[in-house]
Amino acid sequence: MKPNLYHLALRTAVRPAIRPILAGIAALSLFGAGLAHADVDVSKSSVVATTKQMNVPVDGKFKKFSAQLNFDPAKPTAGSANVSIDTGSYDLGADDYNKQAQGKEWFDSATYPAATFVSSAIAPAGGNQYKITGKLTIKGKSQTVVVPVTVTAQGATQTFDGSLPIKRSQFDVGTGEWKDTSVVADEVVIKFHLVASKK
Repeated sequence: MKPNLYHLALRTAVRPAIRPILAGIAALSLFGAGLAHADVDVSKSSVVATTKQMNVPVDGKFKKFSAQLNFDPAKPTAGSANVSIDTGSYDLGADDYNKQAQGKEWFDSATYPAATFVSSAIAPAGGNQYKITGKLTIKGKSQTVVVPVTVTAQGATQTFDGSLPIKRSQFDVGTGEWKDTSVVADEVVIKFHLVASKK
């Protein structure tokens, strides 16, 4: 059977998938900022990083992460977020793909087992919108990023949603033959959906 374009893209994007990982980290940072005084329901939450291989979108998600949060909607500027992501938990849906993503050319999980985000400022952006500025570190490389977050309260739960574009090349994610961004796009878009219950 002749493989279709999606499967071909998925195979070669396996490694590039780490790129989405970076983005995923940034997304988690958002979570941290908005999860003030709340318990995150991991089973209902998600962090998805989308990259493009041959113009075909390929999604991957992180299954493990932790966050130390301090956020009061009434005093957002006094909030803070410290997030750590287990790079080895990145899941593309197949073990062989996941192992490639963890390799040296991509995330190099053996050397850099965690990606982190530490906030430096949280600013209101109108209504239930916030912008969280902080340092995102992946593979020993750090970049200042601004993450947009939408916070929605419903009963005893709060939902945090947003997306963040990030360039994998800024973190040396995708080296060697994968450094060519004409094959695997440089930009990765991270979409996150976080559901938390108030304490």
